[in-house]
Amino acid sequence: MKRNNTNIVNELQAKAQSEGFVAFGIAPGHLAPRAGLRLRQWIEEGRHGDMLWMESRVDERANPDILWPEVKSVIMLGMSYAPPHDPMALAGDDSKARISVYAQGRDYHDVVKGALKRLASWLAHSAEVGVKVFVDTAPVMEKALAEVAGLGWQGKHSNIVSKEHGSWLFLGAIYTTAELALSVPATDTCGSCRACQDICPTNAFPAPYQVDARRCISYLTIEHKGPIDRELRPLMGNHIYGCDDCLAVCPWNKFAETAAAHKAFLPREALVAPRIADLLTLDDAQFRALFSGSPVKRIGRDRFVRNVLIAAGNGRDLGVLPVVEMLMDDTSPVVRGAAIWAMSRLSPKIFAREKQVRFADERDPSVRAEWTLS
Repeated sequence: MKRNNTNIVNELQAKAQSEGFVAFGIAPGHLAPRAGLRLRQWIEEGRHGDMLWMESRVDERANPDILWPEVKSVIMLGMSYAPPHDPMALAGDDSKARISVYAQGRDYHDVVKGALKRLASWLAHSAEVGVKVFVDTAPVMEKALAEVAGLGWQGKHSNIVSKEHGSWLFLGAIYTTAELALSVPATDTCGSCRACQDICPTNAFPAPYQVDARRCISYLTIEHKGPIDRELRPLMGNHIYGCDDCLAVCPWNKFAETAAAHKAFLPREALVAPRIADLLTLDDAQFRALFSGSPVKRIGRDRFVRNVLIAAGNGRDLGVLPVVEMLMDDTSPVVRGAAIWAMSRLSPKIFAREKQVRFADERDPSVRAEWTLS
């Protein structure tokens, strides 16, 4: 296929729109060296935390043609999940928990990948070219590619910002052997704005365009498996899965239209403002049922309840005390530890009483540390 074959590109873009993609662009099969240098520096500084898979395939992430030598072009696409409500509305609400906007509807991996496969299949058959599709599950630098493809620029919060869709885009990539006309790269227009930097509750941005995952609430509540750093817990507020603060305050969001959002990502009512007290009582079966089809399901009940207990400990709702006390005997060490911490903040008297009874029988070192340090 020739690079100037505009007909196939126009058809491809039209079909992408029919699949629900609102952003479309084409990047080269080779990224500029600086993309890989920034990634390597981030990893060398340990800012990826426990995400060890980031280390193992750095070269493939840094350039598409290392992952797949035959690639000539990368078709980058975006689906909007612009929320119909204010993501900051529940900030400071002691009784309610905050779930990231992206996780309140269907799992984007399934929705975006399905659309990508249909689009890639059409391209493969129409142009007789090779294709591979990726949605956040392979060593692909989607944000760097999206910037080169003109979908938006990586803002100071490190996520893609679009002039048309703000910070609310799910990204997908089609690698192809087709040599397509390249899009004009996006231009960074963050200017002097610091809104996303200043709003971060845990100060996860050591500098503009840099994020330390080890302090990021999204990383802590989703990727981190063990006890969360005690210093950071009080700063997490009522966030229990992800965090939208740095995205929500971006001024470019005023141009994002809720009507452009894919219907699959419309929030489920049960996940918009769930009660902390109700979430604390979930056993494994109830957790799986509530979050069926949601990305939340992937972290499992224990990590999820750990997060909810931290939110409970940051609040003033004493109505949760009976459940928190019960969870101090949970079978999961990470849940027991978080329950101990929550109880120490909600009711020091109950905490002191229970410590006398339970501490001597505790065998897990991390949980014993919670009794000692709380």
